[in-house]
Parts: sequence; structure tokens; C-alpha cells
Amino acid sequence: QLAGLAVIAFGLWLRFGGVMADFASDKKSPEYFFMGLYVLVGAGALMTTVGFFGCCGAARESQCLLGAFFACLLVIFAAEVTAGVFAFIGKKVAIQEAQKIYEDIYDDYVKNPREKVNSTIYRYHLALQCCGKDNMEQQMGLPCPENIEMPKASNCLVEIQNIMDAYLHLVGIVGIAIAGITVSKFMFSL
Repeated sequence: QLAGLAVIAFGLWLRFGGVMADFASDKKSPEYFFMGLYVLVGAGALMTTVGFFGCCGAARESQCLLGAFFACLLVIFAAEVTAGVFAFIGKKVAIQEAQKIYEDIYDDYVKNPREKVNSTIYRYHLALQCCGKDNMEQQMGLPCPENIEMPKASNCLVEIQNIMDAYLHLVGIVGIAIAGITVSKFMFSL
């Protein structure tokens, strides 16, 4: 149950907290990444429910409940492994999609600098602590946050890659830890 609650909390934190919350507020948000987080929260809810039934089976010493608990854990474990494999395989695609979203917003801003896009690109720059795509000449006229480091300021595409790498790496570590906990649950239920 505690592992399931931890997975729910982690998924909600990634979705609504930190840098990703700024991306989520835009209608061009990276949908595939967020769908993965919703699946993570759903798996956490399922783990919490299954954990509750496992506790009931252990308290009542019911072989039927413990067998059902084992079968549910086996399905959850298979889903975790599958999701982890797809996360590592699709990491490059997720990064490219997030970079494309930024490039589209950047191009929209260049075409219409006075429109609502101004606040959208500023939110991205503020969240990523960067400004622009390629070089310093392109930063002129962009809504850039103050107090950002100049080497970082010149390329938001690199910052998107770094942040997505870090978050997806963190998701992978949590997934491996939860899979390890699930294997230990197998042994206890047997």
C-alpha cells in the first residue's frame, strides 16, 4: 500500500509540480509524457488497492486472497516492466516532441510577437531558465527572464533535453525500485 501511495504521489508531483507544471498549462503540452504519468498514477492506485487486499489476506491467513494477491502482483509487475521498456525506448521521441513544441511556440512568437504567445514563451523560458534556440542574436526581442546564466541562455532545446533526460531517468529509477519491491511481495505472499 505504501509503495502504491508513493507511486501516486510521485506521478502527481511530476505532473503538477516543478518544471512540468509550466508545460502542462499550455495547450501544446507534451501529451505522451503526461499520458505516461497518468498511467503511473493509475498503477499506483491499483497497487494500493491490491496491497490492501494482500494485507486482508495475510491478516485472515486466507490462501485464496493471497493467491489472488500474487496473481495481481504478477500482472502489475509485467505492466511495470513493459512500461519501463517503452519509457526507455521512447525517451528520444519524447525529447524530440518536447523540443518540437518549443520550436512551434518560438516560431509562433517570431510571426506574432504581440499576441498571447508572448506569455507562453516566457513561461517556457522561466521554467527552463533559458532563452532562444540557437545563438545570442536570436535572443533580441524575446521575452527572457532576468537573472539567467548566459551560457544556458542561448539554447532552450538543450535545456529541454537535459530536463527530460533527468525526469525520465528519475522515472526509470523509481520504476526499478517499485519492481524490486514487487518481487519481494511475491516472496512474502508465497
